[in-house]
Amino acid sequence: MPIAAVPIYLGQDFSSASPGLRFGMYLPLWGVNRRTRELLWSTSDIDHAVRGQQREEREIKVENKTFALQQACRLTAQDKATMRALAQRQAHAAQPAPGMFTLEATASAPFTTGLGNEHPLENGFAFLNPYGLPYLPGSGVKGVLRRAARELASGDWGDGHGWSQEKIHLLDRVELSTIDVLFGRESADGDSEHVRGALSFWDAIPQIPGDSLAVDIMTPHQSHYYQQRQESRSGGSASPHDSGAPNPISFLTLPPGTGFTFHVACDAARLELLAPDLAHDGRWQALLGAAFEHAFEWLGFGAKTAVGYGAMQVDERARHQRRQARAEAEKARHTASLSPAQQAIEAFVAELRAKHEQFPAYKEKPNAAFHTQARALARAAHEGADWSAEEKRAAAEAIETWLPRVVQVDVKDERKKLKLAALKG
Repeated sequence: MPIAAVPIYLGQDFSSASPGLRFGMYLPLWGVNRRTRELLWSTSDIDHAVRGQQREEREIKVENKTFALQQACRLTAQDKATMRALAQRQAHAAQPAPGMFTLEATASAPFTTGLGNEHPLENGFAFLNPYGLPYLPGSGVKGVLRRAARELASGDWGDGHGWSQEKIHLLDRVELSTIDVLFGRESADGDSEHVRGALSFWDAIPQIPGDSLAVDIMTPHQSHYYQQRQESRSGGSASPHDSGAPNPISFLTLPPGTGFTFHVACDAARLELLAPDLAHDGRWQALLGAAFEHAFEWLGFGAKTAVGYGAMQVDERARHQRRQARAEAEKARHTASLSPAQQAIEAFVAELRAKHEQFPAYKEKPNAAFHTQARALARAAHEGADWSAEEKRAAAEAIETWLPRVVQVDVKDERKKLKLAALKG
């Protein structure tokens, strides 16, 4: 069995380590001679088997790459709990912060990132230290969205959704476009006119369905060309051609269905300084939302996007739930800012309005529930020592407006019975 290149006192059981450690430091890749237990320092074991027409025992090589990746792929219950906890921590940190943009998405294709990281298996992977879990760096998110914004601003994709290349903003004689304001301006070499953008992009923590990452295989046929080797199996030529020998290379991916939550923070004060028109009426959020949707559909996130990896789509269900939660939180904050009298009036109006909107042609008979509520509100306004004149007037107007819409009453009689004129003052 292959072993990890670690000191003997650590042993070889790393089943409880994180995927990042099992893919890196504890990767069981290095081969041994299975008969002599000699360490070979290659990626294959040497085993012995009877082969050939002479039925002779021969040494055979057993490749360890697949086994090593399978060991790194598994997600333990602790890994999944940590993955959820990291996402929840981000959500809690983002929730109370003003100027936050949050968008949930689901991968519609495999996702991979960090393939350029050094690794014995040729292709690395991006793991977030010290948790050892996959992640998409915020810098990668920013790069994709900047490209999406540039493509939309170019006009080559039809509707630019508000993105423009025009330099209509000014900071200390430096002209800035909308893209410069939000993502920052990188000046040419030797030029000092750099400008920091107003947006900050957080790392995205994938929520992986199932109990493991996935392994995909690429088979480049032109390795003799890339490495400029003249081999007989490639026809002795170092130029690219279709007779090149396939070279299967395994690499880690995340399966389709993996969830991503993108958080983008806006420095509201800086945006107000650079481009006041973008700071209001949700303009920067609308621009960013359009860039995300363009990136999901046409660009993709992570590596190998040219062959379809990293494609995503907006999680509409999560977006609806987020909007609903935001509306409820806003309603709760508004209610908490009201006096008890104002809360009673608003609750009365909300209940009667909901009934009227649901059944516009229906009216309840007198002395039923809504009629009783109107009487209770009028009595509270008359007897409440802490009710202001304005609150009493608002209660009277609410009863006059909404009671006749849902109850079969004569509003003139109700004015007299409930003494609404006295409440109005």
